[in-house]
This record gives sequence, C-alpha cells and structure tokens, in this order.
Amino acid sequence: MIEKKITVLIVFGGTSPEHKVSCMSAASILKEIDREKYNILTLGITIEGKWILTNADSHRIEIDDWAKGMGCKSAIISPDRTVHGLKIGRSKEIYIDCVFSLLHGEDGEDGTIQGLLKLAGIPCVGSGVQSSACGMDKAITKALVARTGIRQAKCFETNRYEFSGNPTEELKNIYRTFHGEYPLFVKPASTGSSIGISKVNNDKELFEGIKKAAIADHKILIEKAIVGREVEVAVLGNRSPHATPVGEIFTAGDFYDYDSKYVNKESRTGIVTDLPPTKECELQDAAITIFKAIGCRGLARVDFFLTKDNDIVFNEINTMPGFTKFSMYPQLWAVAGIEYKDLIDKLIELAMEEI
Repeated sequence: MIEKKITVLIVFGGTSPEHKVSCMSAASILKEIDREKYNILTLGITIEGKWILTNADSHRIEIDDWAKGMGCKSAIISPDRTVHGLKIGRSKEIYIDCVFSLLHGEDGEDGTIQGLLKLAGIPCVGSGVQSSACGMDKAITKALVARTGIRQAKCFETNRYEFSGNPTEELKNIYRTFHGEYPLFVKPASTGSSIGISKVNNDKELFEGIKKAAIADHKILIEKAIVGREVEVAVLGNRSPHATPVGEIFTAGDFYDYDSKYVNKESRTGIVTDLPPTKECELQDAAITIFKAIGCRGLARVDFFLTKDNDIVFNEINTMPGFTKFSMYPQLWAVAGIEYKDLIDKLIELAMEEI
C-alpha cells in the first residue's frame, strides 16, 4: 500500500527587512526536501505584502525573482478551520497538512503567522504563538531567562516615546546604570539578523545608536558589552528537546551584524573543539533550560558568550534561525549526525505531533 503524501506549504518572503534571508532559507529547503514523501506548495509574500502561490524554482526564489510569470496566483491561508489550508480566488481551496514557515523577523517569528495558523488549525514547524512572541522580544526573553539563574549582560530598557520625550533624562539613567562605562550595545527589542544594532563607545554614539534602534522598534535595550567568544547551540524537540555540540562565530566585523552575517565573506562559523566536556555539557544544558523557559517547540538556536574565564553569558534565542544548508543551525545538527534532509523531516514530524 502506497502511503499518502503529506502536503506541506513552504511560506517565505515577508515584509520585514529579513525578506531576502527568508528567500534563501526557503530555496535551500526546496532543493533538499524529499518529494517522495511530500507534496510541496510554495507561498511567497512580497516585500509589499502581497501573498502569491508560486511555482518558481528554487533558484528564482533564492534571488527573489519568484513573484511574476506563469503559475503565480493570489492566495491566502484561510483562518476558517473547515478549509484547513489555502483559498485561491472565490472558490478554490487546497487542504494543507503542515506549514513550514521560513518567514524571519517581524510577522514571521513574533507569533503573528503562528496565530493565523492556530486559528486555521494547521500544524506549523517551530514554536507557537506565545513562545514565538516571547522569543522575538529580547526584553521579555531576558525576564523569563532571569528566572533560570543563567547569567545575562546588564541591561537598561527604554522606548522611542520616553527617549524622544526626555532624551537628557534617559541618557542620565543609562549613565547611572552602567556607571558611564563603554562599550555598550544598543538593540531594537524585536528584530532579527542584528538589524538596527549598534556597538557604541561614547555618549554621541549612544545617542545616535538609540535613534537608529528606534526606527526598527519602539522598545530599545542597552546592554553592557561582553568580551568573549560568541558561541551557539542548536536545540531540537518538543517535550524532550536535545542539543547539539557547540558552534562558534568568527566575525569579520566589530560584531556579528547584518553585514558580517550575510555580506562579508570573511565571517565564518565553526565547531568548538577546545572546551572541556563539562563546559560543553553546561552550555547544552543552559540552551535546553532556556528553550523550555521560553516555551519553545520544534527548533531554536540559543546564543551565548564565553568569557575569558569560560563563564557562560546568555545572549539571545532565535526561534526560527536561518535555514540554508550552510546556516549554523543545520550545520550543528549535521555534526550531531542529522543531515539537512533528515532534519527537515524531523521538524515536520515534530510539527505534526502538535496536532
């Protein structure tokens, strides 16, 4: 008896600044996913916000040239549970078993599309509404992780309204929090791919960094810079998650910003091989603890600093990390023995468990 194929909808693109990153992640999955197991549909969202069911190949999606030509149709995911899938035009409906959303950043990782899929009753790869929203907001993440006792960088929270209303007083508050010490990092609370982040070394740079962050998000964090190695752990699972060996980032820039991640070819990642086994286990345990504290499921990448004394400092969690074949998350699982194609299968399986 031939087993019925699972119909999987790949959603990509989106209106966030991480649109192109999302296209690259989707293209990579489309090259590798097992078409003997799955019926694959691809739904792209243009930077303007138009939803299009496309039959473009992986190359056209990768270069973000997928929204035109034969086979493109306007389509939406219906919140109507009796549809359980796509609405095309007034009458056509396509049943979807599972959605693999590769939307990164705003409206993709922040619980927005997860909420739509919850209304629709369609399983989705990755975390649900609440954990996606909490993981996207760095301030909420910090509050939840603080309860675990895992060390974090000292932080001050402001927002564009308070800062614009009385910038002098807010700068004084920041000065008192950090005793006038630099460098500091200024971060929008809810962006990914290091968009809007600045490393600042004086009062003038701090002021400009806050203005820059306020363009990306209304909530802004100022953190003490941690001197140390940037390391990452990938986590996979639902109720009993597992963690990978530790990866390390070698950035070509002053810090791992958008340019260092996606433009500067001198940046690279690798596997950490010089840590004592106990320290690697400590990082893995910390990653799983944070994954559970945020309420994640499916996947996440948890980022840390390792100080010169090998102290662990939590940096942030990414509930839908970059997912090209050469991104850190799948690379770490490849080292752990799960190849990219099998990792896609496992993530779909984990999503279907949550029905």
